[in-house]
Amino acid sequence: MAVGAKRAVAAFDAASFRSFRFVSRELSGDGSVALTYALDDELTFTERIELPVGAPLGEEAIAGAEGLLSLLHWVAGVSYFKAALPPAVELESGAPGPAAARLLEALYSEGLGELAYENRLAALPRPRFAAHGAAAGEVPSPAEPRRALVAVGGGKDSAVAIEVVRRSGAETVLFSVGDAAPIARTAEAAGLPRVIASRRLDPLLFECNAAGAINGHVPVTAIVTCIALLTAALNGFDTVAMANERSASQGNIRWEGVEINHQFSKSLAAERLLSAAVAESGTDVRALSVLRPASELAIARAFAGMERYHGGFTSCNAIFRIDPALRASSWCLDCPKCRFVFLALAPFSEPAHLAEVFGADLLADETQFEGFALLAASGGHKPFECVGEEQESLAAMRMLAAEERWREHAVVRRLAAEVLPAHPLPEGDPEKVLALSGDHDLPPGLLDDLRAVLGA
Repeated sequence: MAVGAKRAVAAFDAASFRSFRFVSRELSGDGSVALTYALDDELTFTERIELPVGAPLGEEAIAGAEGLLSLLHWVAGVSYFKAALPPAVELESGAPGPAAARLLEALYSEGLGELAYENRLAALPRPRFAAHGAAAGEVPSPAEPRRALVAVGGGKDSAVAIEVVRRSGAETVLFSVGDAAPIARTAEAAGLPRVIASRRLDPLLFECNAAGAINGHVPVTAIVTCIALLTAALNGFDTVAMANERSASQGNIRWEGVEINHQFSKSLAAERLLSAAVAESGTDVRALSVLRPASELAIARAFAGMERYHGGFTSCNAIFRIDPALRASSWCLDCPKCRFVFLALAPFSEPAHLAEVFGADLLADETQFEGFALLAASGGHKPFECVGEEQESLAAMRMLAAEERWREHAVVRRLAAEVLPAHPLPEGDPEKVLALSGDHDLPPGLLDDLRAVLGA
């Protein structure tokens, strides 16, 4: 079937496909992006992204963005590659440099680790991305931001990241892909301007999923970061500020000799691979996480004092589901993310206030006990969700057990009696968990701003 052709999918046999093809990419003057891929000669997909641009882009601006456009094309392809996980990739629109190839081989393997584990595949996919050109030199250390685009997801982390960048004195503009209600409310609470991109997956992908394609978690943070980088470059920003914390670097489980990490594309390892690929692309824009040295618990402590954000934020991922029929309107109150955020905020919050924010007091509901216990890996590993390390959950439980406001709550009593005895100190030592890590790539001034906002 010719490239560009579409056909209905009655049945999808993943094993029948031999190659995933990067066909073409295009950036138009109005900020429209078209990214085209194919599985063999059978199925063609075109993803469409609308970037916010202040004025029509000239030829020079479009040509200058080619490196980042290419990177976005390669990274975003993982959403379509995962439908069949074919053994080969064909780079018809140009090959990546060595740093980009290393990033892609990580995203298309470790970045799909959870998908491979949940689908009971024999092993991780391991496609090879043939690189061209010589390896670039050492990636320069990030400079202090002057004009920063802060990615906003509508949760507590992005709110704290906003305040860190604001404190730095950099010109601060918010960025989001889509306009989900928690994102809009967070932007309104921040009182800062925002630019919005949109992303439309090819509907054919959903047909394939319904017909039996391989489906599951993809490294979406890497895709969002690349969209933000391209937006930043086209609008004169020097920094994309993300809100990924140190907990994102810890995996969930070891499987077939590999650490499976739900948050792989939020990890420091992925951040550094992306930084090298961006530097190789020839742009001066850089992406970094302003929260990288901090634990989720330290971020929650800071966020607990930012009450102007409390009425609008939602960290529950059910609100961002692609299928509107499955999308929640606020906290679902029955997922690992809801429980972890409640647990992390509780030591620094009044019970009545937290119940008002969430719509229920989860720690007073004994039916929630098993879900909270799983956050301390009582099921063998931490849940496949954007939750903190087991040590953070244990530290929060330890703090609550000693806190008069919380210790008589039904779930806290059981956690103190049934979970904490299995984890004596120094496991879950709050002082250690709240301390900042030295493993990060923040410039000195921004690190000082982070310390000030966190009270660390």
